Amino acid sequence: MQRSILILFIATVVPVSGIAQIDLSGYWHSPMQEDGPERGGGPLSGEYIGLPLNDAARMRADSWSSSLLTVPERQCIPHPADYGPSFSNLQMWKDMDPVTRDEIAWHTHMSWMAAERTIWMDGRPHPPAHAAHTWQGFSTGKWEKNILTVTTTHLKAGWIRRNGVPRSDRATMTEHFIRNGDVLTWVTIIYDPEYLTEPMIRSRDFTLNPYGKMGAYPCESVEEVDRPEGVVPHYLPGKNPFLTEFASKFGLPQDAARGGAETMYPEYENKLRILMSKPATKP
Repeated sequence: MQRSILILFIATVVPVSGIAQIDLSGYWHSPMQEDGPERGGGPLSGEYIGLPLNDAARMRADSWSSSLLTVPERQCIPHPADYGPSFSNLQMWKDMDPVTRDEIAWHTHMSWMAAERTIWMDGRPHPPAHAAHTWQGFSTGKWEKNILTVTTTHLKAGWIRRNGVPRSDRATMTEHFIRNGDVLTWVTIIYDPEYLTEPMIRSRDFTLNPYGKMGAYPCESVEEVDRPEGVVPHYLPGKNPFLTEFASKFGLPQDAARGGAETMYPEYENKLRILMSKPATKP
């Protein structure tokens, strides 16, 4: 009888959550040995293999010049929400209602350019389509067991890779934050009707650093290159001399380097053998 009363008392005074949600808060370090082309010096011009881009995206990327990053207006642009995880350390924390203890929002802060983002957890709707677009977009989240799933809209036009492959402002993104012990896997899925024929999926791994600290990231634009006023570095169609470097460096057919959805799948290996048996062609 006394044991039954004790169990009833504990059940009454101790709140029990219906769903166990894992804690994502903390300082997360980005290991640089993963995805070298993204986290290191960046991919080469014309390196589109494994990307589901269409002809419009390919033309935009072909006209891109790395010198564009020296233009003062471009030097302090933060990475957009879909590209931010590429090689930046991460800090996460949450806001909670002081009375109900319900989650109001999660926040992410990236070390590169100090990009900060809010993921609303309180059920609020996304803004209408004509609302302002920003680098971080508008994000809402929900828990799917121990996985935080996030939907993001209203992104400014950005990029898929640091070699000019674009991402339009019509794109939306789904993310999954998955924690296993001291490892956080951040999966992003980009849907872009303007430049992608299939969803673009990438994942990044982070390790927990209990001693980590996120410092400030002041950025000041300067004149790095002396050029006439109003000049924007670019290449006209067919004039980019660097588009063949990637395929030549790794002994690949140029057609393979041009990317497209089919280059993402193992079956493409059969076509690759056929292409490698033919004379090389310029893009």
